[in-house]
Amino acid sequence: MAEKRISNFNIKSKYDVIVAFGVIGIVMMIIIPLPPKVLDLLLAFNITISVIIMLLTMFTTEVLDFSAFPTMLLITTLFRLGLNISSTRLILSDGYAGEIINAFGNFVVRGNYVVGIIIFIIIIIIQFVVITNGAGRVSEVSARFTLDAMPGKQMSIDADLNAGLIDDIEAKNRRKKLQMEADFYGAMDGASKFVKGDAIAGILVTIINILGGIIIGVVMLKMDASTAATTFVSLTVGDGLVSQIPALLISTASGILVTRSGSEDNFGNVIVKQLGAFPKVIALASATLFLFALIPGLPTFTFLFLSLALGALAYALYREEKENIVMAMETEQAEIIETERREPENVMNLINVEPIEVEMGYGLIPLADEATGGDLLQRISSVRRQCAIEMGIVVQPIRIRDNLQLKTNEYVFKIRGTVIESGELMPNMILCMDPTNDNLDIPGIKTVEPTFGLPANWINKDQREDAEIKGYTVVDPTTVMVTHLTETIKVHAHELLGRQEVKMIIDSVREKYNTVVEELIPDLMTIGELQKVLQSLLREKVPIKDMVTILESLADNSRNTKDIEVLTEYVRFALGRTICNSFIDENRTITVATLDPRIEEIVSNSIQKTMNGSFPAVDPDTTGKILTAIREVLDKVYFYENQPVLLVSPKIRPAFRKLIEMVYPHIAVISLNEIPNDVEIRTEGVVTI
Repeated sequence: MAEKRISNFNIKSKYDVIVAFGVIGIVMMIIIPLPPKVLDLLLAFNITISVIIMLLTMFTTEVLDFSAFPTMLLITTLFRLGLNISSTRLILSDGYAGEIINAFGNFVVRGNYVVGIIIFIIIIIIQFVVITNGAGRVSEVSARFTLDAMPGKQMSIDADLNAGLIDDIEAKNRRKKLQMEADFYGAMDGASKFVKGDAIAGILVTIINILGGIIIGVVMLKMDASTAATTFVSLTVGDGLVSQIPALLISTASGILVTRSGSEDNFGNVIVKQLGAFPKVIALASATLFLFALIPGLPTFTFLFLSLALGALAYALYREEKENIVMAMETEQAEIIETERREPENVMNLINVEPIEVEMGYGLIPLADEATGGDLLQRISSVRRQCAIEMGIVVQPIRIRDNLQLKTNEYVFKIRGTVIESGELMPNMILCMDPTNDNLDIPGIKTVEPTFGLPANWINKDQREDAEIKGYTVVDPTTVMVTHLTETIKVHAHELLGRQEVKMIIDSVREKYNTVVEELIPDLMTIGELQKVLQSLLREKVPIKDMVTILESLADNSRNTKDIEVLTEYVRFALGRTICNSFIDENRTITVATLDPRIEEIVSNSIQKTMNGSFPAVDPDTTGKILTAIREVLDKVYFYENQPVLLVSPKIRPAFRKLIEMVYPHIAVISLNEIPNDVEIRTEGVVTI
């Protein structure tokens, strides 16, 4: 039974208890006097721990590999202070503090305590003034910049997630790592203050030991002043060295850790690789040392030896570099041969097309390069959120690619592989527009704003203030592209809404409104039929965000008819407030133009029903007159927010919309059923022929 109990004892499961007792032991060590033998053991342990910590920092590849370092720094500092107190107690009471302190003191002082004091002061200065201050400053700056950069890094993670480059788990891990880095540098900023305090405490303890020791030696131990000074200075310097050398190692480790730049290799390998990356530099250094060897008065042999050593190293590095190039070429050739022998490549992935993608010339690549301050990726990610908020549509991740076949500063938008829109930017300039459409009174490169077709000028960035003073609108190139992309998505939203996107929307609604979805799908309508209704709404820029109202309307009416066009009109009636919301002014009034009864009769009598909806079979001459009459009314009437609205009867609304949409796609055609009862209708014009 006893053997079984012993075999079940796992020391790894007791690490937390051992560490806790160790910290308590450090505190107790300050209170309880230690024998010299025990003090020797603890001093040796202190040196061992400091060596291990320094070596660990040299073999880590990133700071989070040793995230416990700030806490370790505090514990080791407390441990050294405890050892200082214990050794001071022995030095002042017995004039002896163990073999290690005695050996260090005799080895350094060697009978001359002035030399020992000077060496000890130099070590203190190196640690306190150089290493500790530098590490503390780096920690402070790193903490500040890490915290300042967190929002940008979070946006970068979100952009990669939205672009499909990483999954949810990877994004979660990156966010956690980002938070841990910020916590680490913040902790290091505070922990470095402990090292400064330790150095100051070392100086004070040394002064106290020397002065107190001399007084005790002369007064209590009856030594002469010279003997007392020699004895206690030797012991004090030995004690200071035994405590400050580990402190120096840990301070150096702190500096190495916080100055570590991003690298996938440890410190030693990085140093060797980077210093030996350019054999020419080593060869030039060898030649320089050879010139030093020729200067009279300088040690010829020393510089000549170093020159030859560096020359041999440069030659070896050059040979190795040449061999690596040959090996790389051979490997590449072998891979090409292996690829040719391989089975035919699976080309199925090559025929897939993206729902929407952005291609741009190489001159616009800096706009998407975060390293140079480009924020295009984050801005495009926000476009998807904006479309979801305003239109209620799910836009699949937008792919961004460079295309060398485009002009240097050109970009194109593709929907399912087909170019829909294009534009050209000046990446190092800003776009200046006049909202009043007057002539721009500012020098620049004349152009046309790609989204709304407004006349504009590309101007230098230093002209921004002058342009804003004149009341012009000034935007950067990224904003121009993002605005163009947003409007393109809104115009072609019905093309981007596939069955998969509809299913994603339905699944989202099902989580809260399960009854509404189950009543409609799949018994009354299929996903494809619902898609056609939603596409019809989006084609006229009607938001589909209120999916509950849409589904309830379809559930109420789909039992009576399966006509998609009729069902769409029922949905529009249910969404009346949503449709009219952007046309209603602050007085709850909607300004419209109406149709002459004769035009309504012509359109009504010419409607032909097809499988794809109602189409007006109006003769070309009459159609031309109607379109001309509409233009005349639009020129005379001032619509709210410059959004023209035509009010027609519900019977002809779908057909009339199809009649004019090729020429006037921006005109909203609504019926009387779609205007809420609490909204006043102001008729400002009548379309007549």
